[in-house]
Amino acid sequence: MRDDDVNPGAPAPLRRQFLKYSGALGAAAALTPALAACSAGPESTNDTGGGGGKDRTLTAVIGYGNDGSWDPTQTASAFAMAANNHIYEGLLDTDPITREPYPALATAIPRDPSATTWRFSLRPGATFHDGTPVTADDVVFVFDRILDPHTQTLAKGFFAPWLDSVRKTDARTIELVLKFPFPDGLARLTLAKVMPRHVFSRPGAWDDAVKGLAVGSGPYRQTAHHPKSNTTFEAFAAYNGPRRPAFHRMNWLTIVDAAPRVAKISGTGAGAQIADNIPYANIPRLEQGGLKVAGGAGMNNLFLMFNTRHKPFDDVRVRQALHYAIDTEKMVRVALKGHGRPASSFLNEGNPGYRRAKTVYDHDPDRARALLKAAGVTDLSVEILAVNVSWIVDCLPTVKSSWDAIGVRTTLAPQETTAVFTKMDQKQDYQVVAAASNPNQFGRDADLIMHYNYGPGNLWMRYTRWEGHPVARRLFRDMDRATREPDPARKKAMIQDYVDVVAEQAVLYPVVHNELMTAWDPRQLSGIRAQPYPGLNLLQATWA
Repeated sequence: MRDDDVNPGAPAPLRRQFLKYSGALGAAAALTPALAACSAGPESTNDTGGGGGKDRTLTAVIGYGNDGSWDPTQTASAFAMAANNHIYEGLLDTDPITREPYPALATAIPRDPSATTWRFSLRPGATFHDGTPVTADDVVFVFDRILDPHTQTLAKGFFAPWLDSVRKTDARTIELVLKFPFPDGLARLTLAKVMPRHVFSRPGAWDDAVKGLAVGSGPYRQTAHHPKSNTTFEAFAAYNGPRRPAFHRMNWLTIVDAAPRVAKISGTGAGAQIADNIPYANIPRLEQGGLKVAGGAGMNNLFLMFNTRHKPFDDVRVRQALHYAIDTEKMVRVALKGHGRPASSFLNEGNPGYRRAKTVYDHDPDRARALLKAAGVTDLSVEILAVNVSWIVDCLPTVKSSWDAIGVRTTLAPQETTAVFTKMDQKQDYQVVAAASNPNQFGRDADLIMHYNYGPGNLWMRYTRWEGHPVARRLFRDMDRATREPDPARKKAMIQDYVDVVAEQAVLYPVVHNELMTAWDPRQLSGIRAQPYPGLNLLQATWA
C-alpha cells in the first residue's frame, strides 16, 4: 500500500501543481551551469559516492514522494520540506525537535520579541549556492511574494495575519513591521526561506521551483533531482552558518511503498543508513538487526472530516455519535501497535497549548446510539472516503466495525491521496473523509496549528461546507482575538476555550494521534533525533 507522497493538508493549488508536475523536471536547460542541478530522472538509487571513510555518501530513504512542489513559499510536500531545510535558510530557523528559533541568515534573535518592529542584520559572507552574496533585497523579495494579496501561497496564512511589511534599511539590514505584538512569529520565520531574487524573479522561475529547482544559502546544495526516484546533495563549501554540513554527499531516495523501504535499510545488503516512516510491524525485526528505531509523538493524526451540507451530517449530534462509537483504544492497540493515543483534544497531549477538551470522545456506543436517536436518524449508511496511507488503512477496519456495531452500515473506500482531494477540490459530494495530517511540519504553536485547519476562507472549511455556519463565524472571531492577544497566559486560555468549541462541533477532528518512526544504523550515524513529523533533519547528525 502506498504511503502519502504529498501532505493532504496542502491547499488546492498546491495539490494541483503536484499532479501537474509529477513528471520529469525540465527547468534546468535555461539556466546557467551552476544552477542546472536538476535533471529528468529516473536515476540510479544506489550509493554512487565510491570509497569509504568520511567522504562516503550518506543514503537516506524517505517514505514520501519527491515530485511534489519544491517552492518553499507554498510546499507542503514532506520530502521537499525536509530537503529545503538543508538547502535554504530563513532569517531564523528552528530546532527540528524543540522548535526553538536560532539565528540562521540573521546574526541574532531580536532582544524584544514583543516589539512591533524587528530588525535583522544578515550574516557576513553568506552566499547562495551559485556564489552570489545574500542581500537584503533577496529577503524582501521573498516576503513580498508571501504577503502579496494577489499571489496565493501556503506561507501567506502563516504571516499575513500579523506581519504588515518587510523593508530594507541597507544592503544587509532588514526590518519586519508587525501589525501587533506577536512573539510566536519568531519561530515562524523559518517558513520564509530566503531565495535569490536574481534566480527566482526570472519569467517562469516559480514554476521551475515547483518542479524542483532549489538554490539556497544552506549547508547543502542540490546536485541532481530525479522525480519519483531520488534527489542528491553535496556539502556547500562556502557555507559559513551555524550548522555546518557533516556529510560530503547525500542521496535521498523516495520509496513510498513500505516493503521496499524497509528492505533498503535492513539486512546484510542494506543500501541506506537511515529511513523514516517505518511501519510499526517492522520495528522488532529492525531492532534485532542492530538498527535503532525511535518515534516522535506530535500532531500526526487520523482525522474525520464531515460534509455538513450532506444530511444528516449537518447535525452535530450525528457527528458526535460517530466519534463516540469508535473504539479508539482498540485502534491504538491493534492498528498502531501501541504507538499512539486516542485524541483528547484537537492538539496532541505534548503540545504546549494542550488542555483536555470539554468534549472527549471516549468509546461509548450507548451514547452514540442515543445521539442518533435524538437526531431522528435511523437506517444510516456511510461511505468513508479515505486516503490509502498505510497506517490509515490499518485503522479503517476499527472504524467500520465500531460503526457497524451501532447499526450504521459502513463502506470503506480508500483511494490515492491525490484522488481523494481532487474530489474535494472539484466540490464533489461526499459523506465522510478519513485522512492523515501533521501541521507540526510548520511548527508547534497552537495558533498556527488551529489556523491551518480552521478559519474564514480556509481550504479545510470549504471542504466541510461549514464556514458560513453561525457557530463557525463566532469561532473565527474568537480565533482572531486570540491571535491578537498580547498576554501569553490569556492567549493560551483563549485558544483552549475555542478548541473546546472545535471538539464539540467535530466537523474536522482527530480520532488518534500517532508516533512517526525513524530507523537508522547507530554503528554508522550519530546525532540522529527522531522527529514527530515526516522527513528527516540531518543538520546535527554525523558519521559515527
